[in-house]
Amino acid sequence: MMQRRLLLSAAVAAPVVLSGCASQNLDGYASEKPVLDLAQYFNGKIDAYGIFQDRSGQIARRFTVVMDCSWKGNEGVLDEAFTYSDGTTQRRIWRLTQHADGRYTGTADDVVGTANGQTRGNAFRWTYTLALPVDGKVYNVDLDDWIYLIDERVMLNRATMSKFGVRLGEITLSFTKRAA
Repeated sequence: MMQRRLLLSAAVAAPVVLSGCASQNLDGYASEKPVLDLAQYFNGKIDAYGIFQDRSGQIARRFTVVMDCSWKGNEGVLDEAFTYSDGTTQRRIWRLTQHADGRYTGTADDVVGTANGQTRGNAFRWTYTLALPVDGKVYNVDLDDWIYLIDERVMLNRATMSKFGVRLGEITLSFTKRAA
């Protein structure tokens, strides 16, 4: 039980991204405004506030993130500094590439393979596998992130974490872009 709780709690480190049901369709957001441009939003300093809820809905972990983001052409770097409610810290550096048709790929040291995502309207769906260390072992867990641009400064992110198709919990984040 403790190992499961730690696995779920550690999952909060899963970054910058959102969740939804498998039945959710990205094309359904195509006409939503404001239109999300990741390179424009994730440029500069961003503060994020989040929680990880286990599959019973219990909040297992709270955290804040300070992001330092920059883009050069179609290549972006999202440098995330996590601070958890227990005082522990973590850092993740995403390297993103923008492709045609709103598609993105990304890598980070604790991501297995390549993350894939796409924007439509005000939404971004991002899927990847995270190598999550728990009690001296590493578990590969799948994340299905959904991010929604609310206005020029605020985005909301919900991510579902699963293993072998079984939902382990959800991550909820609120992003606020600092004024220039």
